[in-house]
Amino acid sequence: MSYLIYGLIFLPMAGALLSYMLGRKYKKYRDYFVSGLAVLEFVLAAVLLFQYVAGAEKTYMTRLSDICGMGFSFTVDGFRAVYVCIAAFMWMVTSLFSMEYFEHYRNRNRYYLFQLITLGATEAIFLSADLYTTFVFFEAMSFASYVWVAQDERRESLRAAAIYLAVAVTGGLVMLMGLFLLYHQAGTLEIGALYEACRGKNVYAAAACLLFGFGAKAGVFPLHIWLPKAHPVAPAPASALLSGILTKTGIFGVLVISCKIFPHDGIWETVILAFGVATMVIGAVLALFSIDFKRTLACSSVSQIGFIMIGIGMQGLLGESNMFAVRGTFLHMVNHSLFKLVLFLVAGVIYRNLHKLNLNEIRGFGRKKPLLAFIYLMGALGIGGMPLFSGYVSKTLLHESIVEYAERLREAPASAVFFSAGQMKVIEWVFLISGGLTVAYMTKLFIAVFVEKNKDPALQEAYDAQKKYMTPLSGGVLLAASLLLPGMTMDKLANLGQGFMGLAGAGESVYWFSFDHLKGSLISIAIGALLYLVLGRGWMMRQVNAEEKEIACAEGNLQKLQAGKNSADGKRALQEGKVGIVSAFLKLRSGGTVYVDRWPKFLDLCKISGAVGKLLIKVGGVAAGLLDTFVDTWVVILRKTVYRDYSKMGELKEGNGFTYVLGSIANFVCRFMNRTFWRRHPRKTDYRHKLALEYWRIRETNYLITRSLSYGLILFSIGLCATLIYLLIGAVR
Repeated sequence: MSYLIYGLIFLPMAGALLSYMLGRKYKKYRDYFVSGLAVLEFVLAAVLLFQYVAGAEKTYMTRLSDICGMGFSFTVDGFRAVYVCIAAFMWMVTSLFSMEYFEHYRNRNRYYLFQLITLGATEAIFLSADLYTTFVFFEAMSFASYVWVAQDERRESLRAAAIYLAVAVTGGLVMLMGLFLLYHQAGTLEIGALYEACRGKNVYAAAACLLFGFGAKAGVFPLHIWLPKAHPVAPAPASALLSGILTKTGIFGVLVISCKIFPHDGIWETVILAFGVATMVIGAVLALFSIDFKRTLACSSVSQIGFIMIGIGMQGLLGESNMFAVRGTFLHMVNHSLFKLVLFLVAGVIYRNLHKLNLNEIRGFGRKKPLLAFIYLMGALGIGGMPLFSGYVSKTLLHESIVEYAERLREAPASAVFFSAGQMKVIEWVFLISGGLTVAYMTKLFIAVFVEKNKDPALQEAYDAQKKYMTPLSGGVLLAASLLLPGMTMDKLANLGQGFMGLAGAGESVYWFSFDHLKGSLISIAIGALLYLVLGRGWMMRQVNAEEKEIACAEGNLQKLQAGKNSADGKRALQEGKVGIVSAFLKLRSGGTVYVDRWPKFLDLCKISGAVGKLLIKVGGVAAGLLDTFVDTWVVILRKTVYRDYSKMGELKEGNGFTYVLGSIANFVCRFMNRTFWRRHPRKTDYRHKLALEYWRIRETNYLITRSLSYGLILFSIGLCATLIYLLIGAVR
């Protein structure tokens, strides 16, 4: 099994270099190579999962010693085997889809290079047996995936990438501090040994730092700001991986803290629950307000991460009898990964054909595209928690865990950690309303793209006539992925993952179609329908006036005009384009509506975060200045009173001894020359003063250099190279 583990991690990284070299001359073969490598990765992951399920030994560990001091250790259990397989499957599907999607993209070689590096790092995170290994590959994954967001190199792409990198770097530094604290207090970073090592010790500060780092990658409020910025500008295959898998590496870290360090710790799990509720609601509200297809899906990812965080919090609050929470958490992680794979690739199909994602511009694109509509519906019905779909199972389990805990508090109020039974009832309704918001914004996307007609009849006619909107390969992989989403029998999958979260046994059977279980889903569906009718079709839409229609009509026929200029019979085609504009405008009827972004601009979280950051910097600067002035004032007072400054005997006024002696000699020579050879034009330079000034100039320059960032980076690089050489020599020996 060691060879499988190392192959899953290091084969994609080695393949990344080979694909880059191959792509410099043979781009087509490079695409085949990357797709073939992704298929091979999935085969290896499936073999690993099969060996784990079929094997008698339920845990396996391997270690690479003498690497980076502490070495890397990896292990396999049910949770890890499942998620390694899911990650490989998602990379395989997105790689096959990318052959069509990136057909006309620039810098594909760079994208594939970092895509494969990220794949190896992600698999290493899920297989890591200690938090040191997790951290090293976590940072490698973060830096490699930065290229995905910046791929287009547009201004908005680079800005979103900068936000993503800033959050990743900040989270990584805080996480590193948490690892220092945890290792100092527990003496180990091995995940399996953390519970015993941390018992009876106060490791809340270390855990808080780790939660910050992992939560930043997972997209937990308030560190979720990179998700709505990064997903709309990243290529669709990258968005599917960012949302479906990379956020789950953060959830993996949160699970390690909650299940391995603080199992059944009421205080800690209450904090996780509070963060989960806030993340769930904010993400759902942002998604409902969005009028961009991919941004809606990105905000939806924030909301679904909130659902998962609620499940993690409920695990600890319910104690030993937390079957619903454990199984619901794991299944919703798996379901969300597959939902977002399908939905973001549908967005990729739309963007590849139209290069637009605004709902007003892509409106009606999918009206006569039943395959694309079916694929989208599979993802939308699943994430909405409709009965007969996998999302219904996981959301029902999470909902039942909240209900069970509220009932327990009602029977024994004294056992409440922070939330009372009444407050848990409020959280239950917030959960159901958030599920309704999910139904509302997924319905909005479906109606806009697959049901409504575009406000420009000529453009709608062009959409309806477009038949070859994706290749058979892309359609096949999307259809295959969407067919995994319906399903009610997920017990075996849950049995594999629950051991990582401390739950043993197969668990009790659940009758999914009882009224008690269906009630929560039906309430969410009813709330979603009401929200869509009142907000989605009412307040968030407005009438279009005649002037706006004329502009929209002209824009809709711009492509026809451009085609007329570039065609062989240019004049005739250009004339047809002009006639098309006029005829389309005449066909437009009054009463058209458009989607409107009603979200207040001043509530943009990136702007709020930036303003808060600038305010903190200014406040900190003023406070530091006042403190510096206070200290300087007291130093001067003490020097003038208690300590009384005095000059030392023989103390030089300027320069040092060397400049004083050399300057004195130079002055003596100058006086001699003035009395002999320079009598007509004597020189009056004081060389002691001149050399002293030069001495202080050189000293100040050296001071600035040694304190500069570049000098520090040079010294750091020299030290790093020396360390690596030492490690390599040690490894050879």
